Amino acid sequence: MNVRASNDRNSAKRAPHGWRDALVAVLAGTLAMAVTAVLGLWAAGATGLPGGAFPRVAAAVVVMAAGGSVGLAGDAGSLVGARAGLSVLPLSVTLAGALLIAHGFLRPLRHRAVAGGRELAGWAGRVAVLWAVVLVVLSLLARFTFTLPAENLTGDGTGDGTEDVLGDSARVGFRADLPLTLLFGLLWLAGVLVLALLVSRRAPLPPRLVRFQETVRPAASAMVALLLGSVALGVVAGLVVMVVRGHPAQTLAVILLGLPNLVWLALTLGLGASWEGKVQGPFGLPMPQVLDSVLRTPDLSTVNLRTLAEQDGRVWWLLVVTALLVLGAAFLMAVRSPARMRPWQHALHLAVALTLTVLLIGLTAGLSARYGLSLLGIGDLGGGLGGEVSLRPRLWTALGIAFLWGLVAGFLGGLAATRVHRHGELPPDGPKGPANAG
Repeated sequence: MNVRASNDRNSAKRAPHGWRDALVAVLAGTLAMAVTAVLGLWAAGATGLPGGAFPRVAAAVVVMAAGGSVGLAGDAGSLVGARAGLSVLPLSVTLAGALLIAHGFLRPLRHRAVAGGRELAGWAGRVAVLWAVVLVVLSLLARFTFTLPAENLTGDGTGDGTEDVLGDSARVGFRADLPLTLLFGLLWLAGVLVLALLVSRRAPLPPRLVRFQETVRPAASAMVALLLGSVALGVVAGLVVMVVRGHPAQTLAVILLGLPNLVWLALTLGLGASWEGKVQGPFGLPMPQVLDSVLRTPDLSTVNLRTLAEQDGRVWWLLVVTALLVLGAAFLMAVRSPARMRPWQHALHLAVALTLTVLLIGLTAGLSARYGLSLLGIGDLGGGLGGEVSLRPRLWTALGIAFLWGLVAGFLGGLAATRVHRHGELPPDGPKGPANAG
């Protein structure tokens, strides 16, 4: 019998986790996402939605937070077409669920040095099956249709002939796409579980992958610390704004629904990256006024430190805060790495890790939303309702900048770490053993 297969079988027999542990992990993550979404929507005033739509909207938010797909649709009559689209990831809800699911996944594996590949695959499979059931239930709940009276679509309430075209009312609704939600939701879960194994310093790995943990895990954990640290600073800033400037409900809604979207955007801007987008119509983004001012132009606008500083010079402090956060992450990575690693190796590791982190931010923190009515596909009816909001990174430039930042910060962090005792380093007087004891 193959020795590795025998070890995998024995480790599977010793596995302390099963369906109950998987159920606890999935339910904890789902509950965290649902509570965060409900509280955020409550703070945003969504409890006043007509027809008992609030729980359906909350389910749709959780679906989107888990990487699922929610489509918008409209019906305003035979002559009038409705166009709508929404692509956004409420990252506060995503983060709440990801942290608890990752914790539940890792908890039964603690105090283990090595785990067989079959054991980890079986454990992840249990979590995935239960998560798929949750996604199906949420997708069935995440569907609703609103009826909009025609007089509300004219913008001024005067009718102005629009009611004759629209009839009595128009309908706008949302519906979760079940197949896409299952596909992307399971991919989201796979990413969470893989990242949990990469970041945890005590989680076991298959024997073939143990040799990579000394290089991958310190960098991965440093990047997670960077992202969570920036979110923590964002929470503090949000609470200060809530106390100083008022608007507690609006600020709380931003914290509970999209705070990581804003702070991770700010992190990339502090690195020197550029984003582009626009805000048109009465709709806007839950964002600082300075960002809304830059984006509210007829054409695509460029968002970077320079354009933001034209509105408010204090934006340059983003550069200082970002530099401190990245240097702190570089030092953390270096002190958690083996002492034999050289500063140039730390530089390369952080450059790759920071580039992948910025790529993740670019793929998840952007958004796109639009809605409008048109007569026979031409023009715009009800200009008071139509609008468009978009924000996307200039990704390739951002990745290049992140790589350079990683090289510099990683090298400096490696140099700073030489002054502290690190993993794998012997004390100056050598090891204490029987030969030289006493």
